[in-house]
Amino acid sequence: MGWAIIGTWQMCLEGIAIACEIIKKGGWAGDAVEEAIKIVEDNPSYRSVGYGGLPNENGEVELDAAFMDGDTLSFGAIGGIRDFKNPISIAKSLSSERFNIFLVGNGAEEYAHKNGFERRNMLTEDSKKIWEKRVKDVREKELSPYAGHDTVGVVCIDQRGQMAAGTSTSGLFMKRRGRIGDSPICGSGLYVDSDIGGAVATGLGEDIMKGCLSYEIVRLMGEGVSPQQAAEKVVFEFNGKLKKKRGKAGAMSVVCLNNKGEWGVGTNVEFSFVVATAANGPEVYLAKPINGGKEIVIEKI
Repeated sequence: MGWAIIGTWQMCLEGIAIACEIIKKGGWAGDAVEEAIKIVEDNPSYRSVGYGGLPNENGEVELDAAFMDGDTLSFGAIGGIRDFKNPISIAKSLSSERFNIFLVGNGAEEYAHKNGFERRNMLTEDSKKIWEKRVKDVREKELSPYAGHDTVGVVCIDQRGQMAAGTSTSGLFMKRRGRIGDSPICGSGLYVDSDIGGAVATGLGEDIMKGCLSYEIVRLMGEGVSPQQAAEKVVFEFNGKLKKKRGKAGAMSVVCLNNKGEWGVGTNVEFSFVVATAANGPEVYLAKPINGGKEIVIEKI
């Protein structure tokens, strides 16, 4: 069986390259997913994830993350955690628990402290300056405060056919304190079952969580639908439903893998992603909808 790994946005290229080395040496998909996401979390130039993530309306960096093991369906997640490094590792640790697997705010921070995770001020000076400018612009120019919601999400199948998925984000820029998006929600921001496949999502969480997109893609793959067809169908149909019922739909993008290592992508916006397989990669692709959002064009960057 060939291994494969796929991740959202070009920012995960370096992380996926490192994750590939873990898989090539016979490592576990879960460790590869964690490492790929940690690389993104640690890079302050990525404003929507981890260290250097853009803060909430009060100038605080609140982080969300989730991890899922496709062999056991074990799941762990944190929401609104502050001042702790690598939220994906905290979520992965929680996935080994039987109870209390999704912790938020002070509870997540207490768990992280008791279990020896590294404390760190996650707000950089650059991100603070961007926040200060946005506060000023909102006040003086009456601009909408909300912008930026790019989750890093990764799905992997290793050489033994074991699968795992993870997500990490600082969420919506200028969000209200305590706001949680789709990223740490099982079935919405991510879902994986090693008997079928896995999917992760990125975009406007308030809209994505209304459709449980990741679970729906995995469900369709379980019925024999190809990853590309499943991803396109779920995104296009739900995008249309939101527009019909609410008049508009936010950005929604998903990537997925089945248990054969075949991949797919669905999106209603221009969207970059990274794929690596036993045969190729890692390679960066760009996907964009055409024909009124009824088709997707995918090209290698």
